Amino acid sequence: MKLPNIVKVKQHFTGPSVSNVEKKITAEFSKQTIDMKIRPGMEIAITAGSRGIANIARIIRATVTEVKKRGAVPFIVPAMGSHGGAKAEGQIEVLKSLGVTESYCGAPIRATMEVVKLAETTAGVPVYMDKIAFHSDGVILINRIKAHTDFSSKVESGLMKMASIGLGNHKQALAIHERGVIGLKEHMPCVAEEIFKSGKVLMGIGLVENAFEETAEIEVIPVEKIAEREPQLLVLSKKLFPRLPIDQLDILFVDKMGKNYSGSGMDTNVIGRVRIDDEQEPTLPSYQQIIVSDLSEESHGNSTGIGLADLTTIRLFNKIDLQKMNENVITSRFLKRASIPMVLPSDRGAIETAIKCGWDVHPEKVRFMRIPNTLHLEELYVSEALVPELERMDSIEIIGTPSPMEFNESGYFQEFNESK
Repeated sequence: MKLPNIVKVKQHFTGPSVSNVEKKITAEFSKQTIDMKIRPGMEIAITAGSRGIANIARIIRATVTEVKKRGAVPFIVPAMGSHGGAKAEGQIEVLKSLGVTESYCGAPIRATMEVVKLAETTAGVPVYMDKIAFHSDGVILINRIKAHTDFSSKVESGLMKMASIGLGNHKQALAIHERGVIGLKEHMPCVAEEIFKSGKVLMGIGLVENAFEETAEIEVIPVEKIAEREPQLLVLSKKLFPRLPIDQLDILFVDKMGKNYSGSGMDTNVIGRVRIDDEQEPTLPSYQQIIVSDLSEESHGNSTGIGLADLTTIRLFNKIDLQKMNENVITSRFLKRASIPMVLPSDRGAIETAIKCGWDVHPEKVRFMRIPNTLHLEELYVSEALVPELERMDSIEIIGTPSPMEFNESGYFQEFNESK
């Protein structure tokens, strides 16, 4: 089959950026309300999640430094629900892959899956906290505030999620996820409020990123202000969120999926698919066939979200750690996201199959787009059929000339940044 020529294009995003992470955190910790919360001799637990957050290791290290300046003793606790195979040693490995190590951050990592039950919400949801964090003198939450991949609300993914599902380990993740999307949308914030009432959390460090996956905002928020401030930072995050320039495609080709790009492997807000029972699928974007080619090393075999695609490759299939993926998906209850799509022997085979199986799709006119992952959307490859639309967009720069798709001897594309 003759495949369409493709062209490299670049999206130009705009948005704020924090030029010096350490200086910004120092300024935030110098606020009077924050200084009053940390006293000499206190043992302070600092949360570290599993997401691929920009500058996360630097941010944690800078936080460790600020805690030490005030005479307190910081340590790091993994706070990532069921990730890392729902095992303490697995979660330490996840942190290592993100650059969060004891030597770099200057503080020990103390990991456990044990929890302490603190209370129950008015709806009867049990409230748990990591046992090691509970026995500290105070907790500092750190997380990126962004749109969730499963639902929309005034509180989505951020500090309150970190306080509940993150800090409550696997047991809290189960208690919330077993109630489906309602558990996330309605019960998760209530669990977080109970955690805040316990007095164990001192503050949260809310992070917002721009479309380049750069740190756009860092704000240290006293615990009593988190519930009020987080929704405001979510609004900012959604304004800065990167999207693809075309809403309707025949084929969206994703080079890599992974937990470091999105909790759902591929960000549902980018690909326009949710695949959760009783949840309505977005009208736009609308991509007829989605191909995912590979799994990131940082995912350690956890291919949660592969069910969002229609086709994949044997390369990705062979990297799946079923135990890790199944544990994650069983916890979330979103079983469709673990469904294995059709497996093809190569990228070329997957593209040819997508064209053959598409409705009214002709190779020479196919609306095709290739992206590296759903987090980095600055540089893309598109088929010639899309060029006239993109040329009319001020935010798009055509930086290449039409050329045939090139594959290696096994039928796979070169790495994205090496492709012509």
